[in-house]
Amino acid sequence: MTEQTVLVDRDDAVATITLTAPALTSASKVALRDAVAEVAGDDQVRAVVLAGGSKAFCVGQDLAEHSAGLADGADAAFATVREHYSPIVQDLMTMPKPVIAAVGGACVGAGLGLALACDYRVFATGAKLGTAFTGIGLTFDSGLSFTLPRAVGYARAAELIILGQTFTADEGIGWGISGETVSAAEVLPRSVTLARKLAQGPTLAYAESKRLLLEGSGLDASLEAEASAQTRLGGSSDHRAAVEAFLGKQKPTFRGR
Repeated sequence: MTEQTVLVDRDDAVATITLTAPALTSASKVALRDAVAEVAGDDQVRAVVLAGGSKAFCVGQDLAEHSAGLADGADAAFATVREHYSPIVQDLMTMPKPVIAAVGGACVGAGLGLALACDYRVFATGAKLGTAFTGIGLTFDSGLSFTLPRAVGYARAAELIILGQTFTADEGIGWGISGETVSAAEVLPRSVTLARKLAQGPTLAYAESKRLLLEGSGLDASLEAEASAQTRLGGSSDHRAAVEAFLGKQKPTFRGR
């Protein structure tokens, strides 16, 4: 039996989508994209929780799989941005119902993008967050070029992508990322409780509020620009060498080509 990479649980008007592994493979990205689209279009679902495991919410792309995919060229390897990451983020941000990220552990790369695409976040105390992209010679995807500067400001967003340093959930909240911290054991229960409360609220008003916040904001253009930039960088020697270094537990050397 093939292990399910994404689980969807419905409890009355709340749907909980759970990633069963921290790294995103082709199978899990397809499953997540389809699950998010499904609950977005389900009128019986009035609030959504996006959750990961207790040690990691999501650490982004599975780099072993990505490294193998680079053999087919950057265009093929980075088609995933348009086919998976962008649609997932688009649906999380535009679905006409509130979405809460239950972040029980590490949340980096595309994982941070998924968390910031949600409307609110419940973090485990001490959870580590980060962009991670420049460490392997890449730039933003998963909507982060859009969501991160709007959450923490341009200067802080530039620092986080360029330096690539991790930060704690409490630091992120202090910089402007909306959310709260609770013990790791309370992350999912708190998220579900909050989702149930929101599901009983004025969901039509929530939907219109989300739409107005995004109206004329340039989300589509940001997602397309990310996809193009990642594909260009994916063809670089720097990126290929950095992925190999990461998988070999070595420090990458960047040569600007």
